[in-house]
Amino acid sequence: MNVFNLIKNFVCYDADREFYAKVFPNSVKSVDLIRLRKMHKDDLPSVLKIEAKNYQYPWNENIFNDCFIATSYSCWVCEDENDEIIAYAILSVAVGESHIINISVAPKMQGIGIGQKIMTHLIKIATKKAETLFLEVRPSNIGAIKLYNKLGFNEVGRRKDYYPAKKGREDAVILALELVSLF
Repeated sequence: MNVFNLIKNFVCYDADREFYAKVFPNSVKSVDLIRLRKMHKDDLPSVLKIEAKNYQYPWNENIFNDCFIATSYSCWVCEDENDEIIAYAILSVAVGESHIINISVAPKMQGIGIGQKIMTHLIKIATKKAETLFLEVRPSNIGAIKLYNKLGFNEVGRRKDYYPAKKGREDAVILALELVSLF
């Protein structure tokens, strides 16, 4: 693999979009200016803030650190045009299967297409290495379920009492996307 491809795989960014956004401000949607890149340990304070805002039972720093250690995990962040981290995702790939184990968009940035942009990126990564992509989602997370269905995910099962909740536990809906059909 040449140096250009190594850099390209490290950072997903389109400089032309940023240029056009500055010269012709209404020509580019803000979601098109979002940059995806590999997550670093230095990103954890920002990631943990998003995690705490979105979840009643957030992951702690140790869990994220374990994701950096595991070679089968691919950790990503999304930055806006001001280099602020506004979303993140963690993908696990092993033995022909991929699993999105965490994905989150900052509350102030939800609903404008960032989740779809991250998911599309994760699907591209998974397609190169696996046959199926799985994820779990709370049945109460209607917005996420709509996005996953739009991207072709189908319900394949449920995990009883998977998530902690204010009043006991909440099931997880298991969704899968068959990647071999995407070729």
